[in-house]
Amino acid sequence: MRNLQHSARIGLRGLYLFIRRGSVDPFPVRHAFAGYTWGKAGHDLKAAMDVALVGLPQGMAFAAMAGLDSIYGIMAATVGTFLAPLFTRCSLTVSGPSNATAFMLASFMMAASPTIQASPHIYVPLIVFMAGALCVAGAFVKATELLQFVSRSVLVGYITGAATLIIASQLRYVMGIHDVDAGSSFFSMTSAIWENIDKAQWQPMVLGGLSFLLFIPLRRYMKWLPAFATILAVMSVVNWALCRPEFGGVFAHVRMLRDFTMSDLVCTPPSISAAAQNLAELLPIAIGVAFLSTLEQTVMSKTISAKTGEPLNLNQDTFAVGMANIGSAFTTSLPCSASLTRSMLNYKSGAATRFSGIYCGLICLGITFVLANVPLISRIPHSVLAALVLANAVSLFDHKLLRICFRSTPGDAVALVVTFIAALMLPLHLAIFIGVVISVSLFLRKAAKPELVEYTMDDRGTLLQVSDTARRLPQISIVHVEGDLFFGAADLFCKQVARIAEDPSLAVIILRMRNARNLDATSVCALEELLRFTREKGRHLILSGASREVYRVLRKSGLLDLLQENVPTGESNFFLLEPKNPNMSTRRALMRAQQLLGRSDADISIYTTSTSHENN
Repeated sequence: MRNLQHSARIGLRGLYLFIRRGSVDPFPVRHAFAGYTWGKAGHDLKAAMDVALVGLPQGMAFAAMAGLDSIYGIMAATVGTFLAPLFTRCSLTVSGPSNATAFMLASFMMAASPTIQASPHIYVPLIVFMAGALCVAGAFVKATELLQFVSRSVLVGYITGAATLIIASQLRYVMGIHDVDAGSSFFSMTSAIWENIDKAQWQPMVLGGLSFLLFIPLRRYMKWLPAFATILAVMSVVNWALCRPEFGGVFAHVRMLRDFTMSDLVCTPPSISAAAQNLAELLPIAIGVAFLSTLEQTVMSKTISAKTGEPLNLNQDTFAVGMANIGSAFTTSLPCSASLTRSMLNYKSGAATRFSGIYCGLICLGITFVLANVPLISRIPHSVLAALVLANAVSLFDHKLLRICFRSTPGDAVALVVTFIAALMLPLHLAIFIGVVISVSLFLRKAAKPELVEYTMDDRGTLLQVSDTARRLPQISIVHVEGDLFFGAADLFCKQVARIAEDPSLAVIILRMRNARNLDATSVCALEELLRFTREKGRHLILSGASREVYRVLRKSGLLDLLQENVPTGESNFFLLEPKNPNMSTRRALMRAQQLLGRSDADISIYTTSTSHENN
């Protein structure tokens, strides 16, 4: 019992130190007031206005993408944009709704239980709150560092699959096919369009087609114009004109977006009882949204910091996106993450400080109050917004990245294809994790294949590879441990060493651990099994050249005590690396082996990886 309490205290202290090293500042905006001038405020206000004109229409488009009312995207572009700069480290990133999180939410809602589908105003804020809480917790435990294991192939496959799904989901609205159960997969959506093709209407198709054609030149040749806002305004006027009696009123029955009122802006806390009743269904999507929000925030922070020269603190940025989501959850809001389009626009518009994002949120809030009192959104045809979403989805296809991922390695191609297919068939929060699992599995499969090659010394001291036809029968074997001894490689490595121990002439095995890294519980257990196996075979096992990190793991796990069991006082089976003379530990291990054998003329063979031929 006492040992258990001692181990628990050590574990809790280690967790505390681990969290403390995360260095998350709870309110970094307090440092931004020093040196803030009217000149900087002017630059920030100009950038904020530019971003607001893009952010609000984009928010409406992303809400439509998620199958929700415009207010969800507007509030995300308002509250999330305002809150994130209060907590972020990278001051010029702009948070708010995004393509990826919006459609991940859409794919979940389409496949969710009827209870959740019937009450998005209850469950969407709850998902946003849970995702934000997970981001905040992840920031303190430095979970952001795990994102390095997400390969670019998985992201390209996910984005390509999501873009394909977006096109399939919005195409029916461009065609005027409404109130049709289209399912949640690519195949069910395309099937629904085909089966209801007779319900297509030419009026929304004309408006949608014109919007799509306008989007391309505006994005390419008139980048200074906010494309979304401009097209929404122009096409709303065109539709209004075509509804006039002079044109016969043929566009009078085109479906429009729904307005919202001040009552929709009331802040309410997420429902705890709803979370408890549906936790099993809500938790996976919350984890998926948190993962994707953190990933987008990390990518955008790296991009902007590379341009501004600001030092990175990705855990702080994860904390910021978490707080933005928690705050947004008290309103009717989509999930928030850093936006590539709005962040780059903020930077190129001359934003000087984090206050540009704060001003942008306040400007969006003012516009939101206007929209809540003036029925302007109901002037926008649904097919126009759907066409803009579709055009934005088409722009997500990156042919250069697709070519790189397909041609680089077979593993990259497999990860991309599997993620893409999963995105078409499964909810997106499952698809991206399937891609991550495939990518990591392929990496571990390559990393966990240690190859041992036997070497020996000739009479002149030269290191030579021993052929199978001229194999010697050594009494002492030195095995070089190279690379990561993590859970995927430890067992296989120890099995190979155990095969060496089967040699009937072998008496002592020296594990030279100078280049061993990343020992974990699995590798410690595997080493313990190897130690017991060698003792059963009547062999001796000696460790040499171990780093301080390896020493700490072996000492805390108790393996060092087992290694030293029955060793006379003054002797040792473990030798630490001496940085000033790296070969001294191996020399002492050899002297210990000769002492165990009682002779100094034993044959010695050396095992190492085929890529590391160290002659020491």
